[in-house]
Amino acid sequence: MISVAVIGAGGYAGGELLRVLLSHPEVGEVTAASASLAGKPVTVAHPNLRKRTDLAFVPYEKVGRCDVLFLSLPNGSHRYDEFADRARVVVDLSSDHRLRSAADYERWYEGPHPHPERLGEFVYGIPELHRPKLVSATRLTGAGCNATAAILALLPLFRADVVDRDRPIVVEAKVGSSEGGREASEDSHHPERAGVVRSFRPVGHRHTAEIEQELALDGAAPRIDLSVTAVELVRGVLATAHVYTKAALDEKALWRIYRECYASEPFVRIVKERTGSYRYPEPKLLAGTNFADVGFAVDPRGERIVALCAIDNLMKGAAGNGVQAMNVALGFAETAGLEFVGLHP
Repeated sequence: MISVAVIGAGGYAGGELLRVLLSHPEVGEVTAASASLAGKPVTVAHPNLRKRTDLAFVPYEKVGRCDVLFLSLPNGSHRYDEFADRARVVVDLSSDHRLRSAADYERWYEGPHPHPERLGEFVYGIPELHRPKLVSATRLTGAGCNATAAILALLPLFRADVVDRDRPIVVEAKVGSSEGGREASEDSHHPERAGVVRSFRPVGHRHTAEIEQELALDGAAPRIDLSVTAVELVRGVLATAHVYTKAALDEKALWRIYRECYASEPFVRIVKERTGSYRYPEPKLLAGTNFADVGFAVDPRGERIVALCAIDNLMKGAAGNGVQAMNVALGFAETAGLEFVGLHP
């Protein structure tokens, strides 16, 4: 049994880490650390854990040596140095170490990375992309929720080398309110947020850089044009990608491409039905799960594919994916702690 600590356990992703880790068959001791909630019961921030744990938050300085440490801190915190020596394996869920290029980081985050030499030390932690690299890795990153959905929608097409690289790929991500984190803002005030379909980042979303980086399978990054729209969900991302291909493809060819890529993946499901309400990926069905549902549609007019992926932004887009990556790194069953299948209706 391993010991695990969560830095930033008071946030939404931190709470999901606690929920998963407390039921993980290989985890014995869990430490929940929070700067603002130290001394208070974990259930103050995460009431869903009532009667599941009697843990209390501890201050960061009280976190001792452990086997695995999750950093669930805001993007741009750059506090890795404070905790790097407290665990053999560190999983950073923030964006601080996702990009491998210091120039890309400076461009997308509007300032230089304080430790550019460190960017190559972390493995980008989507197991469907980097499973061999994650085995025995000790420095792992999470992945952006919008990036995760877009990458998993598009990955089969790039691996099959059917994408027309001379044309940009347009991705529209519709996202729930929890993507904005726990801290309240004017935008998250209920009268301002309820009922919206708000284009809050039509251009320039930082997750664009991750998508381009991770889909550069042959060394040449594709052009990704990402727009993000807030919709009335609490959890969930639905990425819809418009892809032009080198030649027209029919549904039979696409089924073969997606099955070859994802047949053995424990958390990716191909959703493409002929009838019914849930013919394509739907975030509602994925709340609380680590699944990524992918689907596709063929434009009968020519070389265009619409590729889709739905995830829970707090699970496959954050905490669940981080635990899945930890499982791979430590040689545990990849599904350990992540078996919840969601609810319907």
